[in-house]
Amino acid sequence: MKMKAMYLRFGFSILASFVVAACSLEAVEEATAEINAPIYMKGVCYHPVAKGDTMRSFEHIDEDLAMMVDAGMNTIRTYAPIEEAEVLDKIAEQGLKVIVGFGYNQNGFYDLSSGSYLEYVERFKDHEAILMWELGNEYNYHPEWFEGDIMNWYTTLKEAVDAIHALDSEHPVATAHGELPDSLAFHMGAEVDIWGLNVYRWDQPATIIDEWNAVSDKPFYFSEVGADSYMRIADAGFAQGPNEDAQAVALDTIIGQILARQTENQGLLLFSFTDGWWKAGNPERQDIGGWAPKSSGVPYDGAPNEEYWGIVDIDRQPKKGWGVVLEHFTKK
Repeated sequence: MKMKAMYLRFGFSILASFVVAACSLEAVEEATAEINAPIYMKGVCYHPVAKGDTMRSFEHIDEDLAMMVDAGMNTIRTYAPIEEAEVLDKIAEQGLKVIVGFGYNQNGFYDLSSGSYLEYVERFKDHEAILMWELGNEYNYHPEWFEGDIMNWYTTLKEAVDAIHALDSEHPVATAHGELPDSLAFHMGAEVDIWGLNVYRWDQPATIIDEWNAVSDKPFYFSEVGADSYMRIADAGFAQGPNEDAQAVALDTIIGQILARQTENQGLLLFSFTDGWWKAGNPERQDIGGWAPKSSGVPYDGAPNEEYWGIVDIDRQPKKGWGVVLEHFTKK
């Protein structure tokens, strides 16, 4: 059975109700018993850009991977495919997996609009580092990127899911959706194997679990959760300005709530590994600003500072939140 094989390889735990339409109750029980040893995703969103630059680079890949392993991470989520085979090799050697993100328009770099993403799938579908293919990143917030009609995105999504399934029957195909999908998203994404949800609800992202369970039996993971380390205003007992304490407290609550219900989700990816000085102004310095759309639910000031999201700074110095992540992810 294709679905059984797909999730068996990567250890995703699937409720029996997810496959009941495809096989008998006895077969469901057998399949569930075989695959109920999950590789639960504990990881980070990873888009490393060096100080003074605006393009992704992997000059610190060895150091970064070592830190991730020490922190108990097993998954890396990217926003564009990693083309360098040697980087994927290093990731695999460290026992980590990659969620490969394909964007809609990335100037022809393995993107959906050009169709070149299929070249990447064909080239790397047998690589040990690949965990799954992920299409888009909260594009439901941006109909303006699709000629003002979000249906154009959902049509692209549907066609891309089908095209990848035709090439690769081993790896799940996901999409990263902003918040809970509506009926149109579910209809057009009916063949999506596993859903990613970017959830920013102050420090309460796990509240979406009950909402998901009420509308879908498919597996899902938290494709983005987290908090920045800058308080635009003084609030909730935290001082204005750079504030690692606020980030650490938020991460402790966020991660703790999700892990407490890990039988009902497939994992979480923290946004993000390192600060990104390239986002808001001069890439030579860390700027205030770089507000992200639809992110007013960011703790604890409701104002996301895009250059302060790292759990380590741009020089790879751990912030206070790093210790929180390590404690949760390495706990037995």
